Amino acid sequence: MLNKHAATWQEALKDVITDPKELCALLGLNISDMPNMIEAAAQFPLKVPRGFVLRMKKNNLQDPLLKQVLPLHIELDPLQAGYQKDALEEAKYNPVPGLLHKYRGRVLVMFSGACAVHCRYCFRRHFPYEDNNPGRQGWEKIFSYIQSDITITEVILSGGDPLVMNDAMLKQFTDQLATISHVKRLRIHTRIPVVLPERITPDFIGWIKQLPFDFSIVLHINHPLEIDDAVREAINLLRETKTTLLNQSVILKDVNDNVETLVALSETLFSAGVLPYYLHLLDKVQGAMHFDMDIAVARALHEEMRACLPGYLVPRLVYEQAGANCKQT
Repeated sequence: MLNKHAATWQEALKDVITDPKELCALLGLNISDMPNMIEAAAQFPLKVPRGFVLRMKKNNLQDPLLKQVLPLHIELDPLQAGYQKDALEEAKYNPVPGLLHKYRGRVLVMFSGACAVHCRYCFRRHFPYEDNNPGRQGWEKIFSYIQSDITITEVILSGGDPLVMNDAMLKQFTDQLATISHVKRLRIHTRIPVVLPERITPDFIGWIKQLPFDFSIVLHINHPLEIDDAVREAINLLRETKTTLLNQSVILKDVNDNVETLVALSETLFSAGVLPYYLHLLDKVQGAMHFDMDIAVARALHEEMRACLPGYLVPRLVYEQAGANCKQT
């Protein structure tokens, strides 16, 4: 049974749906219509909060929110030429456990290897988190690396999703980070305010307010139907802290690959107080081929968006190329 009233966000995080049979039963779907779903979930586990499931339409395999989390037999297709486990060759940019340094001036810290939701197109679905989850005992190597490079002015907390960690751990990390004088900006990349908005608590807001950095949060929202009243409320709480709120989306075949949906997404984001930032092409990770689309089609859609929206509502169309010194356009 769907429980919309978990007492705490931690309880809601523990009570996520991980069984494909339960998900199908809740949405009135026949699991026998989806062969090898169990096998696909064994390779990359299903994980989705109950509140996010409540936004999905029942008896509808084409629901754009469902498609992002539903394990499918096509993920097991071995003939995925060009699709790799480490699509961005991140292992080359992993100088100490839990830290990636791909671009000049900023580093990404794997603050957690866990997420509240498993998106089937995730480019880190094969990432070796067991080797990159330093915990408190590994933080000293991370801080030492950042301290040694004065060109690093921004630290990005990612993962996984950093907001699965509690506020005390976030504060302990950022208090120590604040002792490094050349770090000026802190950024968090998270999907949690979207799929688990109850995580944005008064204590979390209190932590943000005491941060000594220029602070931004980059949300990950792919479809306007992801934004319900609870998400708007969470965003409003974040806006009251003067946090810069941006959004990055991934353009996904049969989910948001039409101009009507992309325009509606930008308009819905802005009405909620979030600025569209990036529209990513799919990273060619093994298991996600069915979400991919031709770059020429994506560019044509982006041009249509530009014709429909003011410039500040048009996210940049980008893709990542292994070894490049910045995102490509």
